[in-house]
Amino acid sequence: MKFVLLPLLGLFLLTSGQLNAQETLPDDVRSDTLSRLSPVNPDELDDYGKRIYDKVVGLDNPGPIYGPAAFSVHMPLVAEGMDLINQYLRYESIIGRANIETAILVAAREFDQQYEWAAHEPLALAEDVPQSTIDVIKYNQDVEGLPQEVSLIIRYGREILRDHRLSAETWAEAVSLFGQQGALELSAIMADYAMAAIILTAIDQHIPADRPARMPIE
Repeated sequence: MKFVLLPLLGLFLLTSGQLNAQETLPDDVRSDTLSRLSPVNPDELDDYGKRIYDKVVGLDNPGPIYGPAAFSVHMPLVAEGMDLINQYLRYESIIGRANIETAILVAAREFDQQYEWAAHEPLALAEDVPQSTIDVIKYNQDVEGLPQEVSLIIRYGREILRDHRLSAETWAEAVSLFGQQGALELSAIMADYAMAAIILTAIDQHIPADRPARMPIE
């Protein structure tokens, strides 16, 4: 099955070099990948690398590809592991789809990761996450008045990713709402997207024209 990493990876198939009109690429960012990475030529991969490339991208895909799909195929073992973990966390976590997308947005916001945010705000809306909830995350607003599960997810992520700690009270609340497994999976979802955010930042991934930057960065 091709494109299995699409929801996490924000795989965009556009004409090379398509950017937001106002954006100019830095000198070290390529126009074909919109990042610091060169594209992978699947013909130069070994059999294992080709198999992973086919799973993540598709050997018959003319590209170009961007984002985590593009960087993961430089590391086939990592790509396979990412896919295995992400398929469960992205689709099947017991906390539920709307809560998953909310947690992803919290992770993207805490890392100010524009590419990740641009991919997942529309996905959150598609899962019926209200724009008002998204805006609380986007604009770093107070969580007062939000439903308890949503408030907990935002506070949980802000404590861990911003303050580098999690209070006993917040952990207990997460367990009371989602169970111990759900509380752990909430951490794992944020960690999964934090990893992607860190690598996207390292390669200075820019956003194709069809996904305008949606997150204000101060």
